[in-house]
Amino acid sequence: MDEYSKFAIKVFGKIVESNINFFSDLRDDIKKSGLKKTLLEYVSTTLLTCTIVFIIELPLLAVIFSLLKLGALFSLFLSLTISTVFCILLFVFFLNYPKFIIRDKVKAIERSLPFSTIYLSTISSSGVPANKMFEIFSNFGKKDEVSAEAKRIVLDMKGFGLNVYEALDRSIERVPSIEFRDLLWSMSSIMKTGGDLAVFLRERSMNYLNNYRRKLNEFARNLAIFLEIYLTVLILGAIFFTILTSIMMGLGGGLGNAVIIQFLIVFIFIPFVTFGFIVLIKSASPGGE
Repeated sequence: MDEYSKFAIKVFGKIVESNINFFSDLRDDIKKSGLKKTLLEYVSTTLLTCTIVFIIELPLLAVIFSLLKLGALFSLFLSLTISTVFCILLFVFFLNYPKFIIRDKVKAIERSLPFSTIYLSTISSSGVPANKMFEIFSNFGKKDEVSAEAKRIVLDMKGFGLNVYEALDRSIERVPSIEFRDLLWSMSSIMKTGGDLAVFLRERSMNYLNNYRRKLNEFARNLAIFLEIYLTVLILGAIFFTILTSIMMGLGGGLGNAVIIQFLIVFIFIPFVTFGFIVLIKSASPGGE
């Protein structure tokens, strides 16, 4: 625990402990996200950060609004309102931040799961025990979320003395991906019943690959729609609106206003919407790129 977190617990620890039940869902999110913080530490750090931001932001905004000659009382009221709303939004963001990490981890796991399952199937077909299979995979597999989880399973077995079934049970509790949890649970059941793990992994990897191909085909269709919307609405629409405003403002003698509107469209609206399209396409991509 760093000094900042220790100070946060010293300031807000008692308040958080008395209201810890309000953050019960956050405990599981922190665990699944992989954040190296306890619930008390995380919430206390969040409260301290929001308080510091409020203390800095309030006088700064008050000075800025005063320089704009908005009046002392109105400047204080406006800065107080903006600072309070911003800190509330910041607090909500911190409470949901583990969910953002979980979402990214789930995408990373499901993106690499088909290929990792093939690797596990290949190792298992050589006849090595399950604990050795995870060890080999964690050392020589691709460096991704699945391989990282395999290292945690190996650490549970070697560092804490758990058997492979207990290590898999702990892994099932902390992994955020439903597909990965189902795979680990099925592997544990197959090993307990004496089934052929290599055959199971081979069949499961083919199912994952088929789903991955289906997602790629859906993404290709969606990408074509996104591009049509981008070119039609944004590019052609912005060009048409720029030309139209130039003609109308020119006829009306308000050329200066037309220049301002065109400036906002070209240098603010188009880059902002383009960035939004990039984020949308990246989030929808099965490959995460």
